[in-house]
Amino acid sequence: MQTSETQLRARAAAAGQGHLFEHVDSLEPVARAAYVAEIASVDFELVAEFAKLLAVKEARGGGEIRPPDVFPLRRDAASDARAARATKLGDELLRQGRVGYVLVAGGQASRLGYDGPKGAYRIGPVTDRSLFEWHARRLVATRARHGRAVPWYVMTSPANDAPTRAFFAENDWFGLDRGDVFFFSQAMVPALDFEGRILLSGPSNLFLSPNGHGGVLLALARSGLLADARRRGVEQLSYFQVDNPLAPPADPLFLGLHLEAAAGMSSKVVAKRNAGEKVGVIGRVDGRTSCIEYSDLPAELRDARDARGELLYGAGNIAVHVLDVGFVESLTTGGLKLPWHVARKSMTVWERGAIVQKQGAKFETFVFDALPLAPTSVTLEVARAIEFSPVKNASGDDSPATCRADLCRLHAEWVTTRGLPLPAPTEEGYHPVEIDPAFADQREAFLRAPAPKPRVHDKGHVYR
Repeated sequence: MQTSETQLRARAAAAGQGHLFEHVDSLEPVARAAYVAEIASVDFELVAEFAKLLAVKEARGGGEIRPPDVFPLRRDAASDARAARATKLGDELLRQGRVGYVLVAGGQASRLGYDGPKGAYRIGPVTDRSLFEWHARRLVATRARHGRAVPWYVMTSPANDAPTRAFFAENDWFGLDRGDVFFFSQAMVPALDFEGRILLSGPSNLFLSPNGHGGVLLALARSGLLADARRRGVEQLSYFQVDNPLAPPADPLFLGLHLEAAAGMSSKVVAKRNAGEKVGVIGRVDGRTSCIEYSDLPAELRDARDARGELLYGAGNIAVHVLDVGFVESLTTGGLKLPWHVARKSMTVWERGAIVQKQGAKFETFVFDALPLAPTSVTLEVARAIEFSPVKNASGDDSPATCRADLCRLHAEWVTTRGLPLPAPTEEGYHPVEIDPAFADQREAFLRAPAPKPRVHDKGHVYR
């Protein structure tokens, strides 16, 4: 062990990180061993790359920006015909079991006042179903509809991996086959001060942060789950995030359009609420489909409108994608081929025996940076009210309250169309009704279901 630590000291010193060992002799043996093991896991070459990024102002924007090519929500006859063909293609893909499902769920729900994985947060407006259960029940419906296994790859983080696994086990994997649910954790990378030195969060801990949602691709490969998908005959990966319970994981139209175009990566978008909504937009940069961050879109383009008065750059990215397995393999062979982004901020760190505030930098990758690397890409516009209501903030827009209201409004419309009973509206004006996603995960499925009857709860009605 001493030899190993001596070698590690030399490696750290050669990398300009010798300060990591300045206090190591003061640590208790168990803490020291854990701390040295953490240092041993550091990729010092990657840290050197981070330090170079700090020395150069991150390039933002640039390139010729053009409006995106979008398969629209409002369609003419030709688009309707294409949609019908694509839907058949997607249905066949699902029937053949050639789709896997990737859920990004590495976050904690601390911003929502809940101590645990964000996916364990209770969002069901009547049943209090968790976000995890909501997504799982959709996959149960997909399995029943197409008669095929639904391999589900759930990305966690070191902070919530064990609680997430325990939560699934406690809930018997929400009706899914245990052998079809897989967990993998995204990587953590060191934060640096502005001199390129690795920061510490405590005397025996490096300051580590997740490597961004782009890290899901490398984590899939390194965990062996990308190879698992190949063995199962999975060719396309449906990617969605845990905080959006409206996201349909198995959309035959989306899958079919993606397959028809031989796309490497495709995206869903919704119309921005207004020009000032702070979301990334899909556009074309130097002829390549890209996601343009809100802060990188010049004001004159942000506000530009077409002849119908609609935003030219209004295709808001909702982080719902389809990725070709071969494309993901090409991005991850030999390391992740996505750019790193720098987030400079004030951090609470340990330094010279004290907890202090210090300016530093975290580093992350974004999955949407893969878009311009794809040979082709499809952008599908969907209705916000039907497919996008994220839970991000404790209150206000995109909060649990708005998400529950959106779920109720969506399901109330389905129930009303069938002439079935609804509970009285709330003070906020919506009917507290919930449809079990395993019973009907889409409007058409509910309209075809044999005469459902509501179960009356204290909070409202449930159709299941």
